[in-house]
Amino acid sequence: MKNVSILLGAFLLIFSWTSISYAQTSETQLTQKQRLIVPIAALAAQGNMEDLSKALHEGLDGGLTINETKEVLIHVYAYAGFPRSLNGINNLIAVLKEREARGIKDEVGPEASPIPTDRSILEMGTENQTYILGRPSGGPTYQFSPEIDYFLKAHLFGDLFERDVIDFKSREVATVAILSSLGRTENQLRGHINCSLNIGITESQLRDLIEVLDSKVGSTEANTATMVLNSVIGK
Repeated sequence: MKNVSILLGAFLLIFSWTSISYAQTSETQLTQKQRLIVPIAALAAQGNMEDLSKALHEGLDGGLTINETKEVLIHVYAYAGFPRSLNGINNLIAVLKEREARGIKDEVGPEASPIPTDRSILEMGTENQTYILGRPSGGPTYQFSPEIDYFLKAHLFGDLFERDVIDFKSREVATVAILSSLGRTENQLRGHINCSLNIGITESQLRDLIEVLDSKVGSTEANTATMVLNSVIGK
């Protein structure tokens, strides 16, 4: 009985250490899929098709499904425009054909769930935007252009963010990567770094994102993200 108690105690101690280690890792690093999303989003936004092809291969090899990968490229259009998004999607089609010819069977993954019909897309988008921002949106920009306020709420935070192929955190990871890579979008990048912090992405995870940018996209993009992150957290 004594031996059983000793073994049980040892097991519980090991389990505790493992749990603590996992918690620390999950709070300081992005998930594997989120790390794979970073270069795909950034390179598609830049229109760097050669390096995007490599990132798409790495993403699919690393566990992203076809639909998750496609969703990231769809997400790109909201920040970098339809041309970059469409070019990225066509690049993905070419990559998938190449992989199929090599006998690689990539997982398709779930489609987006149907959007609920019991509320308007404006209501759902407003709720999503308020949650992500941490407050209701407002200000002189939206007073001057209520049209853009509507499009942001109903289309971006409604039609797009309601699609559950990837979650809100993954969308914000993609957005920070995109805005770090476009150039001259520091104000928007600052806003989305704040959004990321609001929904539970930690400072350490954002710095992990920056490390991925540095290694997979470029030092200029990583430096931009670092500068804006430091200004947000007061360093």
